[in-house]
Amino acid sequence: MLKIEIFPEDTTIQTRTIQGKEGKAPRTIYEQTAYAYLGGKFPVQMKLSLDEGQSAYTAGIYTVHSNSFIVNNYGGLELKRFGMTIEPLELDV
Repeated sequence: MLKIEIFPEDTTIQTRTIQGKEGKAPRTIYEQTAYAYLGGKFPVQMKLSLDEGQSAYTAGIYTVHSNSFIVNNYGGLELKRFGMTIEPLELDV
């Protein structure tokens, strides 16, 4: 199971604006910093995309929610390009 951690100092949303091309309006991107444990010695910093108006995730341990995956045209499992969500991970005590 993929473990994602959000530290207390990363509970804010960062925004950036991408200028529109060919007459399209600019687009605002909402992101939050998190860390993915991919099997190495240290977690890897990543960005979580958030929807406009979505609250930042609180500090804690999460995993990727099952609604973040799709089956592609070839029958393979893929992570959605947009709309990945995470859920709190229940840790065994």
